[in-house]
Amino acid sequence: MRIPGDPDHPVTLVMTIFTPEGFGPFPLAIMNHGSSGDVPPAQQPRYRLSFSSYYFLSRGYAVALPMMRGYAGSEGHLTSHGCDHLATGIDNAKDIRAAIDYMKQQPYIDGSRILVAGQSFGGWNTLAVGALKIPGVKALVSFAGGMKASSCRDNDKALIEAAGLLGDEVTTPSIWFFGDNDEVFATPVWHAMYDRYVAAGAPAELVAYGRFGINSHNLLGSAEGLPIWTPKLDAFLGRHGLPNKFLYPEYLPQPSPPPSHYADLNDLQALPYLNAVPNGKGMAYYQHFLSQPLPRALAIGVHGAGEASGGFDPILLAMRRCQRITLGCRLYAVDNEVVWTRPTPTPAPTHFANLSDENAVPYLTPSGRLGYEKFLAMVRPRAFAIAPDGGWAASARGLDPVAAAMADCSAKHQNCHLYAVDGDVVWHH
Repeated sequence: MRIPGDPDHPVTLVMTIFTPEGFGPFPLAIMNHGSSGDVPPAQQPRYRLSFSSYYFLSRGYAVALPMMRGYAGSEGHLTSHGCDHLATGIDNAKDIRAAIDYMKQQPYIDGSRILVAGQSFGGWNTLAVGALKIPGVKALVSFAGGMKASSCRDNDKALIEAAGLLGDEVTTPSIWFFGDNDEVFATPVWHAMYDRYVAAGAPAELVAYGRFGINSHNLLGSAEGLPIWTPKLDAFLGRHGLPNKFLYPEYLPQPSPPPSHYADLNDLQALPYLNAVPNGKGMAYYQHFLSQPLPRALAIGVHGAGEASGGFDPILLAMRRCQRITLGCRLYAVDNEVVWTRPTPTPAPTHFANLSDENAVPYLTPSGRLGYEKFLAMVRPRAFAIAPDGGWAASARGLDPVAAAMADCSAKHQNCHLYAVDGDVVWHH
């Protein structure tokens, strides 16, 4: 969209709007972008897809993402105020107010339930919005909020002083998210900012979440950060009467299944299916997965696998890549946990005997013991079932070896039970 900016200094701003399913009226979340010093403002991409946007969509908000003056198609340019960081924030806040006024006119927006959020420079501009006391704005959310000006010799001092001045003007509650390895704003700086802000009387709470990745300034850029900030933000919104319920799960990455404890992450011999790929290519594929940064996911099927690292939803991407080449795809590992489970649940290991001890297997005739030797040479996933009359069945690979072994055994024998699955004896004496 192209919308009017601050009417006292007219320009046209570029803004992106997302709405959830339905007709509204929706509460409104304004999400403000940061700035990269490595790329000229006009060449910086339009701020569109972010985990924060999808978080708000999943809670039922319409989301508007305005671009600052001079950025990604917005007209004009930011006014330099030297070390007066408060003046810079207020200038930008007036354009944000214009975006809010535009959205309030839309029939699908509930203008009585508005929150303003931002990242980095956008987080600082968000806090400045509080000084304008805009009707309907109920809360402010700052992710690593702050700013630096190339024309200011001591940005840290200027930012801390501006936070105190701003806190004297703001009555809207805010929540601040900062990490200890932020490469833009050092921990002593943002602590001092927050202390000055609340000491001046502004209502705020700080979520100091420690270290995150290689640079906590990029918390919003990774699905791995979602468990850190979403519960805190849900609670904050609830305390201030704003929607915080998870209504639309399709807007966020798929949650990771719980660890299955099927095997240790680094146990290559436990891999289902991949250990049968010729020339060790399956093992190499898995080792490549282990070398990838978080977030990451690996899905394994009967004749191949798919992996993904980074991006919006690595779990979904890994599953799609696997499903393009094979059947029976299931998640094997997510981040540092093995989550793989079999289609048919199996009993827990009983340690009745050592897996390789064929003489310990009950009921078997000599031919059955030869069958068990063949089972031990099979690749995983695999299962071996026995019956009291000496019957047995073994199955490997396929979509469900456990179900197949039990079905084959039960087709000719009665009272079949699993004896071994993969690398464990599960038979109860």
